[in-house]
Parts: sequence; structure tokens; C-alpha cells
Amino acid sequence: MSHTLGVRQARKQKTRQALLDAALGLLAEQSLSSLGLREVTREVGVAPTAFYRHFRSTADLGVALVEEALGSLHPMIRTTVSTAGDSEERIARTVDLIARHVRTYPAHVRFIARERNGGVQPVRQAIHDQLTRFADEVKDELAADPVSAGWNDDDLLMLAHLYVDQMLITASLFLEALDGSEAERERIARMARRQMRLISIGRLHWHD
Repeated sequence: MSHTLGVRQARKQKTRQALLDAALGLLAEQSLSSLGLREVTREVGVAPTAFYRHFRSTADLGVALVEEALGSLHPMIRTTVSTAGDSEERIARTVDLIARHVRTYPAHVRFIARERNGGVQPVRQAIHDQLTRFADEVKDELAADPVSAGWNDDDLLMLAHLYVDQMLITASLFLEALDGSEAERERIARMARRQMRLISIGRLHWHD
């Protein structure tokens, strides 16, 4: 009996993932607010009623895509602001990680960039919640850095949001340049490093 349940659960998970993958592919050309569940189920080859065994609505599916796109990034975000290495090494590591992530998961990055200010409120809220969590995690890492001695929580959180916003901007620029030249991508990387360096310099002199 347990084997049968395991097979059934695995099949259910496979269908759920197929629905997520199909939706992500369709969202390359449209926003979530215009996506119909019949489009998604047709792509997977299941009946429309099967959709509701996995998601309550397309908004619910969108929230699941947010978790898939951003949920796994928390360790990477902490790594980018880790106190290991000097400031220049951390900046270079951050930009390289962002560029690699965009190359590996362009559809996820495109989805977040489009839906962050899109028309589906639960998805906007899910993105906002994930980004808030990123900022809190960055704040905790920054607080452990001796450079932050004497900083209050509000200032640390403000700085954390600056870093997170800069990462999002950099990811969007790398996404736009995916089909561009290597020279264009290097220009974006160089500018991103300079912008993060500017934030770091401001950080050093904030209490001045």
C-alpha cells in the first residue's frame, strides 16, 4: 500500500512540476494576469479540472513560481554579502553570481522582473515578502561585519535594501543583454561593480 501511495505521490508531483514549467514557458510572452489555466493544461496535456488538484487559481500557481524562482536564492544572497574576503572580492563575487544565475534561469528572472509590479496582487505580495526576507538576511550578515560597529537596525536595514535593489537592477540588465555581445555583458558587470563600490564607500563614511 505504501508503495502505491509513493508512486501516486510521485506522479502528482511530476504533474504539478509540469504545470509550473508549462506556465513559465508561456509567461515568456505574456503576463500572469492574461494567462488562462486552459492554456497551461493544454500545454501539459491534462484536463482543465486536473489543474485544481494542484493549484486553486493561476494566482496560486504564480505564488508557487515565486517560491521556485526566489526561494532557493537565500543561501546565494547570504554568500554575496558574507564578510569573507575584502570588499572588492565580495563585490566581484556578487556580480559574477548574479550573471551566472541569470544565464542559468532566465525564465525565472524574467517572470520576477515582470510580475514584481504586475496585476496579480498575491504574486506581487509574494515577491515583496521574499525580497523583504532577503533584506533581513543581508542585514544580519552586515551586522556581523566589524565595519558595521555602532550602526542601528534601521540604518543596517536601509543599507541591506540598497544592496538587494542593486542586485535586482543588475539581474534585469544582464537579462536584457542575454542575446547581446560579450562586450555588452562586461560593460554591465563593470558598471554593477562600480555601483556596488559606491554603496560600500558610502557605508564606510555614513557616520562621518
